[in-house]
Amino acid sequence: MDTQREPVRVGVVDDEQLVRLALRLVIDGEPDLTVVGEAADGDAAIAAVDRHRPDVVLMDIRMPGRDGLSAALELLARPAPPGVLMLTTFDSDGLVLGALRAGALGFVLKDTPPPRILDAVRTVAAGEHVLSPAAMSRVVAAATDSPHAHDTSRRGAQAKLSALTDRERETALAIADGLDNRDIARRLGIGVATVKAHTGSLYAKLDVHNRVQIALLVRDAQS
Repeated sequence: MDTQREPVRVGVVDDEQLVRLALRLVIDGEPDLTVVGEAADGDAAIAAVDRHRPDVVLMDIRMPGRDGLSAALELLARPAPPGVLMLTTFDSDGLVLGALRAGALGFVLKDTPPPRILDAVRTVAAGEHVLSPAAMSRVVAAATDSPHAHDTSRRGAQAKLSALTDRERETALAIADGLDNRDIARRLGIGVATVKAHTGSLYAKLDVHNRVQIALLVRDAQS
């Protein structure tokens, strides 16, 4: 019986043709991934998603005309949207926070090595959040510097973390360091499935919706 799955369908959105070409070559070189459409701005991205129905959209956050954030906001407001993975140079950290709040599943920097970008696409295709360590540190720093950075007090954050088990707390600290599930599993000497279970518990116990919010709680507790 043939149990081979269909490749993950990926849309690539970037205003630079050479970037799109490089991403297509890297992604199409993988048997479990395939690029089904490209676009050079936000409006074209919306049209490409409607036409090709990708599972994951790799979206540049800054583009002439309609930018990636605006396009992501529209896509993520739809029923059953594709997973959105933002591609950025971090010219504006505020855009990062806006897209995360809207439901983007992650960010990778444009200088991220190709194997990491491929891993990120697969992670988003599985419905999980992903942020590189560099991305996580910048997002947390931007949130900390914002006017609403201290909505959660140090005491309140510490109280929430104190209700966790030791393993859940260790997982939260690793998430705050920007580690993905595999790296967390290696650090803690546990399986990836166990990491996912701990992360699910963190969402419920800490009343958060993504890994960045976990990192911010850890940051508040340590401040």
